[in-house]
Amino acid sequence: MNVRPLSPLGARVTDFDIAWSDASVLPAVLAEHGVVVLPDQELDDTTFVSFLASFGQLTFTEGETPVAGSPDLNVISNVGRTTPPRSTFHVDTTYVPSPPAYTALLAVTVPEAGGQTVFSNQYAAYETLPTDVRDDLVGRTMTHRVTGVESDQDSSAEHPLLAVHPVSGRTALFVTAPARCAGISGMSETDAAEMIQYLVDHSTVESNLLRHVWSPGDVVMWDNRCVMHRADHDGVVGDRVMHRGMVVERTPLR
Repeated sequence: MNVRPLSPLGARVTDFDIAWSDASVLPAVLAEHGVVVLPDQELDDTTFVSFLASFGQLTFTEGETPVAGSPDLNVISNVGRTTPPRSTFHVDTTYVPSPPAYTALLAVTVPEAGGQTVFSNQYAAYETLPTDVRDDLVGRTMTHRVTGVESDQDSSAEHPLLAVHPVSGRTALFVTAPARCAGISGMSETDAAEMIQYLVDHSTVESNLLRHVWSPGDVVMWDNRCVMHRADHDGVVGDRVMHRGMVVERTPLR
């Protein structure tokens, strides 16, 4: 396995075949780099699910569209849509007590142009906070709520704003899309809304982003505990179809 770090986050991992390589080496790489790009994979949904299951229990967001024959995966597609999908920076399914630790996308159909997935480095977001803001956030939690999907799961959960990653031991700024943030402990509603927007803006400055341009055969996996992500649907030419799988968080964020 060859690991080539990307900037300002992520790593491109080659000489790794999802169908037979030892996936136990990847959690440490994900904890360090946040995002792993696995190019030139030839696999079906069954192999993809088996790969994900090696990381832990798969989870599915109620309200999403499952992949035919693979109910643990969901389809992300622009096919047949009259308007492009919308995506803002977020972390997947944070409104449950144990959110997904990992998310992975399998490229099924890659568009002729556009359709990048963009990631933010939440370690760096924490480390570059002004000292007074960082000190003010110590010990505070944020309430995450469900929006945009129908869910039979819990509709809200509290998580620390400054979360220590259980593998790397590093602290990351754990925020998500402002619409999914219901408040910050010890702050008024107005102050919390202003702080949340500030933290998201701070996290997503261009210098803190990795833009992944998809190629056929790509599998991209990321660690939700230290990155945010969004799909860039501007200027997409052609069909964009991904199959997504998620692995539940085993250790509560702290």
